[in-house]
Amino acid sequence: MITAENLTKHFNDFIAVDRVHLEVVAGQVLALLGPNGAGKTTIVRMLTSILRPTRGLAWVNGYNVIEQPSKVRSSVGVLTEHHGLYARMNAQEYLRFFGDLYGLDSSHCLQRMDMLLSQFELQSVKLKKVSEYSKGMRQKLALVRALIHDPPVLLLDEPTSAMDPESARTVRDAIQHLRSNRRTIVLCTHNLSEAEQLADQIAIIRAGQIILNGSPEEIKLQINGPEEYEVRLAAPSPDGQLTHLPPGVVLTSRGDDWLRFQIEDPYYNNPILLRNLIHTHHNVVSLQLIPRSLEDAYLQAIGQDKGAGPNAR
Repeated sequence: MITAENLTKHFNDFIAVDRVHLEVVAGQVLALLGPNGAGKTTIVRMLTSILRPTRGLAWVNGYNVIEQPSKVRSSVGVLTEHHGLYARMNAQEYLRFFGDLYGLDSSHCLQRMDMLLSQFELQSVKLKKVSEYSKGMRQKLALVRALIHDPPVLLLDEPTSAMDPESARTVRDAIQHLRSNRRTIVLCTHNLSEAEQLADQIAIIRAGQIILNGSPEEIKLQINGPEEYEVRLAAPSPDGQLTHLPPGVVLTSRGDDWLRFQIEDPYYNNPILLRNLIHTHHNVVSLQLIPRSLEDAYLQAIGQDKGAGPNAR
């Protein structure tokens, strides 16, 4: 659905996007993560044929972003950081206007409008002027506008920004549902827990380059190494009894009644480790995975000089 090869954008002497490669298939959600100014919005603008790349190529829904811009724009639904809502219109007028721009016939547009306004809990206020909407309501209306023509590709910039928790959950549930309909979604967000929850693929961008690209679990593994597990004990660990650990198991820290291990291939090594601990008279109460957040991995990645060039894996 989305392919980018060596995608690059210069603004005079400033390199905003530097040799980006992306591949997002149907049914996937890609989260673009990076600090302000990293190049996320510029990538989205090139993928929507708003900006012409300085170098490189990209295809969206099979259309070339340089040679077939009108086909690209008809294939995407875009939620931008600044919505550009028409405050003097009511929601119904606003969505009909955009339905006309996308070439929807009146009955189909009304059907889509009613379904989406109900889904995002705006049906009861569809005749109110947009100027009377709260920030969260405007955000939801902008998302409805992006979906009105049922596009196969969605490009969403901070989709739950300014929303209360209930509305944000409605939007996240909608994104999950849209993915199940085999629609490709690119999500730009600073909400890392949201990215971890929704994304199949994470691309971390710094200074216009993709420095890491993979699933959330792959990203955490690349930054933090193998998973850590904590063993809780009913009594202090016997001295000198941890010298023969299985290969792929490393003791990382310990306390009076606990031990922490970094473990490769836990499905294989955890049972062996437990048997060894019990055999060496450790009174094991529990063995638990230590949670690792995407936020921790992201902050470490952004703070590191990977030195591996663009699109490091």
